[in-house]
Amino acid sequence: MTKKLISTNKTAFEQLRKVDANNNEYWSARDLSSVLEYSEFRHFKPVIERAKEACKNSSNKVSDHFEDILDMIELGKGAKREIDDIKLSRYACYLIVQNADPGKEIVALGQTYFAVQTRLQEIQKMQSYQQLKTEAEKRIFLRKELSEHNKQLAEAAKNAGVIEPIDYAIFQNHGYMGLYGGLDAKGIHERKGLKKSEHILDHMGSTELAANLFRATQTEEKLRRENIKGKTKANQTHFEVGKKVRKTIQELGGTMPENLPVADSIKKIQKKTEPKKIAPKKKK
Repeated sequence: MTKKLISTNKTAFEQLRKVDANNNEYWSARDLSSVLEYSEFRHFKPVIERAKEACKNSSNKVSDHFEDILDMIELGKGAKREIDDIKLSRYACYLIVQNADPGKEIVALGQTYFAVQTRLQEIQKMQSYQQLKTEAEKRIFLRKELSEHNKQLAEAAKNAGVIEPIDYAIFQNHGYMGLYGGLDAKGIHERKGLKKSEHILDHMGSTELAANLFRATQTEEKLRRENIKGKTKANQTHFEVGKKVRKTIQELGGTMPENLPVADSIKKIQKKTEPKKIAPKKKK
């Protein structure tokens, strides 16, 4: 079953996704343990317990994300047996893969998949984002988010050894090349038909901005979490995260970022949305 799931174009984790009677998505802990290549469920239970602890430490109610259930399995010749299982939310899966064996390739894939999807849900659930109705509003929101997270990414890169401006430019290009199928900043400019003076991020639509936001946040977290040191390792990390985000987009049937349409300058939109300043009346 596991090999079949992994060999298909659609990500294994997306295939495992189920929907209950109330139209809520969930994952089976037993299914997830199988895909994450744990030979027996009992070996997977300590990972679940660590994930529950992380959930508790993040001020989330464990029972909202980990629900003990009973399931039926077929034994052959029509016989069935009841087994214990756990109904997992997307956030629970995210915490589980963060606490699973990092040496497994499928675990690394799961970390990227659930991190991207969880981050998307976080954005969508933010009250300020829910109130946005137009593409322009979403672009402004995501552009601001990306600006803030790029500052945090720069700090994480600095701690890893990326100090000089030229080194940081190279570091950024590695992230772009991973996400854009080998294109660096210059290549993206040319592909999109942008002028040298035009900033790439200012001409991205909300979908492309979101992809780059995922790239930035996940690279920052990985640099800090794994305490990565050295310019070469930092560059490779940024490239790998960008590449995995790209793969996730592909598996979900999305459009590759280099093929997304060029948007009007966000600066023009921001000027239009800014309240007009009323000049003070001149005293007579």
